[in-house]
Amino acid sequence: MTNPAVRRLSAFHIFEGLQEGLSRYSGASRVAIIYVVRPEESIHVHDPQNLLRGHEPKLKELYLDSSDWMAENNGSKATGGFGRLTPVENLQLAGLISFGGKSDTLFYQMWFTEHHPDICSTGPTERWLEHAAWLLSKDIAAEDKYYTGTSGYVLREYATHAVRDFIIDELNVRIGMDIELRIYPILDAVLGISKTTEEGAWPRGELVFIEPSAAHHLNFMTSFPPGERPNIQNFKHARKLLQAVEYSDRKLVSDGRTVIGITSGVDLPDARVVADFRGRHGFLKLNQDPVCSFYDGSFHSSTRQAKLVQLEEILLDSTIEPESEIYKLFKAVCGIVHSAEGKKYGCTIVIDLNKTPIKISGQHLEAPLDLRETHYLELTKSFSKLDGALHVGADMHLHGFACILDGKSISGEDRSRGARFNSALRFTAEHKNIVIVVVSFDRPVSIIQGGLEINATCTRKPVSSRLPKPPTLKNWISG
Repeated sequence: MTNPAVRRLSAFHIFEGLQEGLSRYSGASRVAIIYVVRPEESIHVHDPQNLLRGHEPKLKELYLDSSDWMAENNGSKATGGFGRLTPVENLQLAGLISFGGKSDTLFYQMWFTEHHPDICSTGPTERWLEHAAWLLSKDIAAEDKYYTGTSGYVLREYATHAVRDFIIDELNVRIGMDIELRIYPILDAVLGISKTTEEGAWPRGELVFIEPSAAHHLNFMTSFPPGERPNIQNFKHARKLLQAVEYSDRKLVSDGRTVIGITSGVDLPDARVVADFRGRHGFLKLNQDPVCSFYDGSFHSSTRQAKLVQLEEILLDSTIEPESEIYKLFKAVCGIVHSAEGKKYGCTIVIDLNKTPIKISGQHLEAPLDLRETHYLELTKSFSKLDGALHVGADMHLHGFACILDGKSISGEDRSRGARFNSALRFTAEHKNIVIVVVSFDRPVSIIQGGLEINATCTRKPVSSRLPKPPTLKNWISG
C-alpha cells in the first residue's frame, strides 16, 4: 500500500474497531500506537486520547535515547504469512497493556491500551492487540486496489476470538501443539448454557473440559456410556445436568463434544478449561486461573469485583498513621463491598476520616466495633444488609449502622442512580473528610467525596476521521 492516504485510512479503521471492541469487552478503553514505516524514517505516535501521557520520560528513554528497539527480534517466530508479523519485546509500562511487532511493510509498531484494574487476565487483550498489529501489516502489504476496509469490523467483534486465541496459546505451552479440544464449540456451549434457565433458575456449578485422552485417568463418581453421552451443544440438556453439581464440589466433565460424567473434583488434569457458572454470570478459567467472565451472552474481561483503586488513593493521601492502618481499613472496606457484591445486595459505607467521628442519625452502638477483629467484621457485613449506611471511622471501628444520610439538593444529582447514590452526593457535599462507597444492587460501585463521584473511567475523545498526520514522537513529547 504505497498511498499514504490509504495507509492512514486503514490505520483509522483498525484504530476505531480496536477501541470499540475493547470498550465492549473491558469497559471504556483508549488505544494508542507508536510506529515507524521504514527504518530510516522518524518514529511517530498516534495517541488522540492521551493514553500515553505521563509515560513521556520512559518513552524517551526507550525510543529516543536508545536504538535497541530497532535491533532484531528476540527469537520469536513470525506470524501471519501474508503481511507476516514478527513480535518484539513487550514494553511492560505501568497501567498499560501493549503488543508490538515488525514486518516487511511496517518496520515497527507497538500498540497500547489501558490495563483496567478489574481485569481477569491480560492474555485475551494482548491477543487482540496482536491481531490489530497483524491486520495493519496485512493491509499495508496489500496494494491499494485490494484494500477493503474490513479490518475494523473484525476487531470490533473479536472478543470470542481473542479468548480462544489466548486459551489455545496457553494449552499449546502446557500440553503441546497436538491438542484435541476444539475451543470454539466449547465457547459457544458456555455462552449457550449461560443463557439457559431451568424452571426459572440460572445455571450454577462447574463444567470442566478436558482432553479426551485424559478421561481414562479420572476417577468418576458416575459416567455415561459412550453411545449415550449428552452432546454439549444441546444447551438445555447440559443445563439440566448442571443441577447435579450445583452448590457442591462435584464437577460435570466434558471432552469438548459430549458430557462424559461427574467427578468429585480431585485429580483433575493439569491442563483444563473450566466454565464456572454463578447464576446470571460466570467465569472461564484455565485450571484455576481466570481468563474472563461471561454474562449477557458475551465474554468480558471483568472480575466483577470492585478494585476500589480510587478509595485506596484517597486513604493513602489521608492523615491516617501508620500506613499499616490504612491497609487494614482499606481491606476491611473491600471485604464489606465484596460481600455485598457476592450476595447481590446494595449497601452504603461512610468512611469518616475526621479525628473525632461526626454525628450521623442512625443506630448507634454502646461500644464501637473493632473491625480488625474478624467476628466484628463479619457482623458488620451483616449490618450492611439493613437499610441505611454503615459509619466506619478512621480508627477502624464501626460507630453506627442503618444511618440516614441527609443533605440539601445539589446540582450534580442523577435521578437515574437511586437514593443511595444521591444521598451520598448530598451528604459528602456538606461534610469534610468524608468518603462514601455506594454498592448498587446491579453491581456498580461508586466512590463519592465532596459531592462528586470519583470516576476512574477513562475520558475518551472521539477519534477524528480527518486523519491528520501523526506527530513524531520527539515533537509529541515536547508538547
